[in-house]
Amino acid sequence: MAMARVRIFLWFLAGALSFALAFELVLRLLPVATATNTGYYIDPLIRTTPPHFTFKAATGWDLRNAQTIHSNNFGFVADHDFQPDKRAVALIGDSFVEASMLPAQQRPGAQLERALASGSEPARPVYAMGVPGTALLDYVERIRLAHERFDVRDFVLLMERADVRQSFCGSGNVGGPCLRQDTLAPATELQPEAGPIKQVLRHSALAQYLFSQLKFDPARLWQQVWQQARPATPDHMGSAALAAVTVQPIEMSKEELSRLAHVTNTFFERIRPYRDGRLVIVLDSDRGAIRRGDAAIADAARDQFMKLARAEGAVLVDTEPLYREQAAHSELALAVGPYDGHLNPLGIGIAMKAAAQALR
Repeated sequence: MAMARVRIFLWFLAGALSFALAFELVLRLLPVATATNTGYYIDPLIRTTPPHFTFKAATGWDLRNAQTIHSNNFGFVADHDFQPDKRAVALIGDSFVEASMLPAQQRPGAQLERALASGSEPARPVYAMGVPGTALLDYVERIRLAHERFDVRDFVLLMERADVRQSFCGSGNVGGPCLRQDTLAPATELQPEAGPIKQVLRHSALAQYLFSQLKFDPARLWQQVWQQARPATPDHMGSAALAAVTVQPIEMSKEELSRLAHVTNTFFERIRPYRDGRLVIVLDSDRGAIRRGDAAIADAARDQFMKLARAEGAVLVDTEPLYREQAAHSELALAVGPYDGHLNPLGIGIAMKAAAQALR
């Protein structure tokens, strides 16, 4: 009896391994996202891919928006190799700048370069320095790098609305410098080096499909199972469900606003040694509310950031009126899709034309 059970288990194991191997081989023929191998190759505080590295990106189980991505000599997804050039403009941000789901000529760096060339001024190279999963204090280090290594004087920041609050340690969107949430003390939170298991999984198409395309997370799966086992109550409604029911102002206490102001002030203090040109900040807006035709939702944190930035001499490009004007004349969306809130080529084009005008 025991031998029969062992035999059944071995047959089951062999079948599972055969299925996994077959799935691995099939996925290798498809544009499954590959590992980016991110690390600190060019600076101890700046996370990039390896220089001159090629990887694939795709979205979802059906591999939408598949792209083959090439990094430049400093590991950034950019149209140019970076070299010293006083005329260059550094475009800095997170995945909004990298935009790996779009063809190269539709990404923010390429669109800003074309917008700058369309005026009376000579064409200027744009150094796109986007790093996914980073926040405002991470941008300081790229401003430093661009100024010290490439002699860049003019900067454009393409910011999403969460960039300030994600600068606290533990937010999950920090690649280096951050502030401790309890004391506001400066700290550093680096991406850990890949262990032996992760190094092996990086080369598996099946593993990449599970974790990159399906976003499989065993811990989250268990949490979802546990939540679904409970009776449905208002206390356990997801934030997305609540947002669909009601639209409310984004209320924040004075203490929370003070903490966010401290992040913003820290950012401007740290970039002060590298500011001898223009600083243009393009700030994303609530595109969902704009698309629905809702009135502007009060966002005290966003308003505070714009006020502080203007006081520091930055040129603010508030995309809300620009996107509302677009919505008034067209029903075209500004996001990649309902599955991806990143800006699509139309949304990027509107923002980059405004940034080019601000630079002039």
